[in-house]
Parts: sequence; structure tokens; C-alpha cells
Amino acid sequence: MARSLKKGPYVDVKLLKKLVGKKPANAGVIKTWARGSQISPEMVGFTFGVHNGKTHVDVLVTEEMVGHRLGEFSPTKKFIRHGGKMQKELEQKRQESEIAAAKAAKEAPAPAAKK
Repeated sequence: MARSLKKGPYVDVKLLKKLVGKKPANAGVIKTWARGSQISPEMVGFTFGVHNGKTHVDVLVTEEMVGHRLGEFSPTKKFIRHGGKMQKELEQKRQESEIAAAKAAKEAPAPAAKK
């Protein structure tokens, strides 16, 4: 749910204090746990270490990110693909059939042009 316009965007005060007087080129990684903080235009160019619950993920802020939350760029869950042995066998069969189809298409003579 969006934050009301009369309240304005939520930007963590501690995070803004860390940015005061620094330039993006020599600031280094700024560690933060404020995943809910919105990205403001003053943050563009800085690299933030956003905590994902286990480690800090480096996020380089660009202009397209303004208005989004810092937590959106630091995923908290690691996707491990579905399936196991059975899924691996299916993928291998599909790959083999693609290779066979490519070989058959390569060996087939080109059709004659119609007049």
C-alpha cells in the first residue's frame, strides 16, 4: 500500500546523515538495515550495503531506482530450482531433442523456390 502524499516519502534519517558531506566517488559502501527507506535523488551514485537478513548486498543506486525502496534490490530468499533427479532427466532429454532437430534441419536440402 502506498504512503499518503501528505506524509511524503519515508527516508531513514540515519541514512541521510551518513550521506551528508560525502561524494559518491569516494564514499565506499554505506551499510544499512533500513530496507523500507525510499531512494531519494540525493542517493544517486552511492553504493549501499542493504542487509537481506544474512549479509549486506551491494546496491549501486541509479536514477531509475528513485522512488523505490532499498529492500527491493536486496532479495531475502535464494531461489533453488524445482525438481531434482527427475527434472534433470527431463531437461537432458529436451536438450538432446533440440540438438537432433537442429542437425536434421541442417542436413535437409533447401526447398526449391516456387514460380
